[in-house]
Amino acid sequence: MGDFDFVEHYGEAVEANSEELLPENEAVSSLNCAFVGIGGGGGKIAKAFLDLGFNKTLLINTTPKDQPEGIDSKHLVLIPNADGVGKDVDNGKVILDNASAVVEDALRNKLGAVDWLFVLAGGGGGTGSASTALDAVFERYLKSVQAGGKVIYIVSWPSAQELLNPTIGKNALSLLNGVSKKPHILLDNERQIKLLRGKVGMLNMYPVANTAFAKLFLQLLKLSSEQSSIQSFDSKDLEKCLSVNGRIFLGSTLVTEPAVHGLGATIFQNCSTRSPCPIPQGSPSTGAMLLVVSPAMAADPEISKHMDAAISYVGGRTKTLFSGVYVKDEVPGLVAILCMSGLKD
Repeated sequence: MGDFDFVEHYGEAVEANSEELLPENEAVSSLNCAFVGIGGGGGKIAKAFLDLGFNKTLLINTTPKDQPEGIDSKHLVLIPNADGVGKDVDNGKVILDNASAVVEDALRNKLGAVDWLFVLAGGGGGTGSASTALDAVFERYLKSVQAGGKVIYIVSWPSAQELLNPTIGKNALSLLNGVSKKPHILLDNERQIKLLRGKVGMLNMYPVANTAFAKLFLQLLKLSSEQSSIQSFDSKDLEKCLSVNGRIFLGSTLVTEPAVHGLGATIFQNCSTRSPCPIPQGSPSTGAMLLVVSPAMAADPEISKHMDAAISYVGGRTKTLFSGVYVKDEVPGLVAILCMSGLKD
């Protein structure tokens, strides 16, 4: 190659160490993706995705003491020479920055080549709230594997009780400020507690909430991989929804009697009030509405008319709306999934 011999060393994608490489995802997804949980809270959300079959999942922490149980060590990355950061977000940023090489090696050797990286972090702790200190690492990793996607943050906001501790509030705000101009999903712990109160005890509150969100997100990834005889929402549509800077809203609802006027308003209201994400305010730049119905509903002209009107209703609240309608035998009613992106915190 002569003058271009250096390309062999610097210009090609970095190969992963096959001995450390995690198995491919078993979960069906239109995106080639991986999940990385930072800190205790982020690790617990990451476990929910791992349990659903997203094998390309890593849990990164500064201490082993608050890792979720039942995680194979191959998914764990423990930052050396640290034993937690005591909710000190500034110290957390220093420690993560100093460990950037360790994290980058783990991403390359364990995840291999992916296009989309979902970074999960809990706002309030010192490690998770410092996760944006690894922004440059995440970007270098995606560039090294010639990824076609982006880094998407999924972060949690503390509950009202947690916010009684001013340090937790300060840490959470630091994290939110760090991701506000990036594509991110915000999970409101207070909303999740209210949705589950009386149904789930304190011990299982967050595991159930994390699993519910992971299942919702999985449906978005799964449906966008499927063909529809009516209208498909494909991977490119999903990529456009996820690529917009700002906050992303996700919600879902089940409507057992969809043959009613105002179906769009009902779907929008239910998705907004029953979501773990804050209610969307303002005008999102991009949105998606996915409807899943039974064969009988899809064949009913009256229900079809109301579904068309519902899509138009939601479309009138976004600058660009992608939609999909899927027919499945097992649904007990009309299932609606709503995604809105480009929102402001």
